[in-house]
Amino acid sequence: MADDFSFSIEKHIGVLSESKGGWKTELNLVSWGGRPAKYDIRSWAPDHQKMGKGITLTQEEIHTLQELLKNN
Repeated sequence: MADDFSFSIEKHIGVLSESKGGWKTELNLVSWGGRPAKYDIRSWAPDHQKMGKGITLTQEEIHTLQELLKNN
């Protein structure tokens, strides 16, 4: 089952932070399993072959988050 796992970083948007070990928390547009890309916030190894837990957001969800942050 793990062999079916695939992802593609369609667009790198920016780095939110970087750890001493070189891992970066990034905002990217990522396609998971060949599906349409979604906004994705998670930590990535320097070579982008390993990743930490994260969150994916649709276009609508990222706009809602943007409004929430703007209003607080």
